[in-house]
Amino acid sequence: MRKYLIEKPYQFVPPLRTAWPQRWLLAGGFVERHLARAFGVVAHECRQLDLLRESLQAGRAIVLCPNHPRQSDPLALACVARETPCPMYIMASWHLFNQGWFNRLRLRMMGAFSVYREGLDRQAIDEAIGILERGERPLLIFPEGTTSRTNDFLLSLMEGPAFIARTAAKRREKQGLPPVVVHPVALRYLFQGNLESACRPVLDEIEQRLTWKPSRRLPLIDRIVKVGNALLTLQELQYGLQAEAGATLKQRQTSLVNALLQPLEREWLGGPQDQNGIAIRVKNLRMKIFPDLSRAALDELERERRWRQLEDTYLAQQVDCYPAEYITRFPSVDRILEVVEKFEEDLADNVRVHGQMKVIVQVGPAIEVARERERKVAEDPLMGELRGRLESMLEGLQAESRLYLPEGTPGPEGG
Repeated sequence: MRKYLIEKPYQFVPPLRTAWPQRWLLAGGFVERHLARAFGVVAHECRQLDLLRESLQAGRAIVLCPNHPRQSDPLALACVARETPCPMYIMASWHLFNQGWFNRLRLRMMGAFSVYREGLDRQAIDEAIGILERGERPLLIFPEGTTSRTNDFLLSLMEGPAFIARTAAKRREKQGLPPVVVHPVALRYLFQGNLESACRPVLDEIEQRLTWKPSRRLPLIDRIVKVGNALLTLQELQYGLQAEAGATLKQRQTSLVNALLQPLEREWLGGPQDQNGIAIRVKNLRMKIFPDLSRAALDELERERRWRQLEDTYLAQQVDCYPAEYITRFPSVDRILEVVEKFEEDLADNVRVHGQMKVIVQVGPAIEVARERERKVAEDPLMGELRGRLESMLEGLQAESRLYLPEGTPGPEGG
């Protein structure tokens, strides 16, 4: 987790304003090479780019809002920038700009600017609003705020994109400019390799860490469920919880998340915040706990105490990313691989690259942004419509995932 939270004062990193560096990187094949080398994504397909071109030709200010299942998502969206073609700006977490000067330069060349997720970053918000007000290029924002590693399941959507888009819409209307629109973008990853070969070594390693002998004779899905139950039980024991007989996965997750977050919410926020989604609860806590760490304003004991609290928020967020019945209700190759990768990521803070991955990037119809928000509803109407569109698009793409057939099972035609 500590690689995502940088223990030094935040400094806003602006994008490069000129578009030619991004065009040069896109034309030179950098995106495809980096997708394959770093993430194993060897093929891509962009769909319905005509919808984006239509908004560009109409002079609209454009926000692209994709789901965020993998760390490779920004590069997948760069394929859209090249094929449309249109350079874009990207709102990116500040920790990415702290991974060496070369990576920082490369991000800025691709139109990225920093956002401080652990605080209120007015510079990043003003930058985003200004980009849309001027209508310079499409602006890419991931509304989930973090990767989920669940391609068919959305986390809670942050309301920041709606605030940015609506503020820019007001300013453009005063100037008589075309409206601001939001294009939902569905990302779908398809694993084209051998699932058993990809999962077996990961599960072997996890079971050995649990001091088990590898359960290779178990059916793959049963083996994954067994490992997942063991990992959840260990966390429950660590925090003094015991699952009631017959408790569902969702009930156990909720109990563990509340055991992690409620004590922190009482200390930092005045009481439990159960009415909010997990991502919002975690963000609110980190905005209170982390800033003093980044300013080196604490003694060593308090620093370590706060890091332990931040690790609890990270665990709560990870626990929430396991949807109930995710691989039993629809046992696709892609869902099964995602769960195994997530086990490895949660245990080792790293995921091996399996390769043979294809990404589909589908642009949805534009949603015109209203100047004012309807105040009578709890959820922002713009984010509600965006969520509905994304879920519908992802459901449509779900059919392109292969259903898992255990090794030795006859195929649809008997062989």
